[in-house]
Amino acid sequence: MSPWFDLGFDFLALLALACAYFAGCWLIAKRINNWSIVDVAWSYGFALVGLRMLYVHVGVMPLGGQGVLMAGATVLWSLRLGTHLAVRVLGHLDVEDGRYVQMRAEAGERMPQQMAYFYFVQAVALALLCLPLLASSPYGAASPARLIHWLGLGVVGAALVIEGLADAQLAAFKKDAANKGKVCARGLWAWSRHPNYFGEWLVWVGFLLMSYNATYRGIPGLACVAIMYYLLTRVTGVPLTERQLLSSKGPAYADYQRRVSAFWPRPPRR
Repeated sequence: MSPWFDLGFDFLALLALACAYFAGCWLIAKRINNWSIVDVAWSYGFALVGLRMLYVHVGVMPLGGQGVLMAGATVLWSLRLGTHLAVRVLGHLDVEDGRYVQMRAEAGERMPQQMAYFYFVQAVALALLCLPLLASSPYGAASPARLIHWLGLGVVGAALVIEGLADAQLAAFKKDAANKGKVCARGLWAWSRHPNYFGEWLVWVGFLLMSYNATYRGIPGLACVAIMYYLLTRVTGVPLTERQLLSSKGPAYADYQRRVSAFWPRPPRR
């Protein structure tokens, strides 16, 4: 049987589980009237897949070094991101994330139906973005960890440092009452309007390297790098965040947009 057929079957099985998972999240979000929890659910979803992969395969068909490395990195990344968002979202369920407030204003009474589609898209994205993880341990071809996989782990580590530093700089800026209503343009935020999103994309570049093997040649990982870039810069990341920030900060943010790159880090314009 073709390894691509096996990968396709795993993807469809995961997609079915992801749809059920996000349907449950939609019901909870509707009940508590806070759609922001999808961000937490999406982030933790990867840890669930990574842990399930280890549980199902270890002992039946042991993961090679590459598979263990990939699954472990996925779980750690997912837990870091999910916990960061959980503290922000679940700690303040009475306050919805600004992106979803903006979506409410645009959707009106159709918000539940719009979010049903939005949650379904998250399920599809989760299943697609787990392809590098699924491909890191082909059936019958356990792959030892090689230099390219360790290099990928290094890229993931660097990306997490960027994300952590960006989050810390933004938190420190917001903590200062004198900065209320202002735009953070310090540190990494002076080089990119969304250094956290850039770091998030860089994680997937690392996963691309970590998922490379002779069976799939990194193709699923390369596809996911492109998908993640599209999602972050065209769908759920930059566009939603910038619409909300323009609405709340007005000309100050428009000037920030003029001076600072949206995604790729570079020195700010004068």
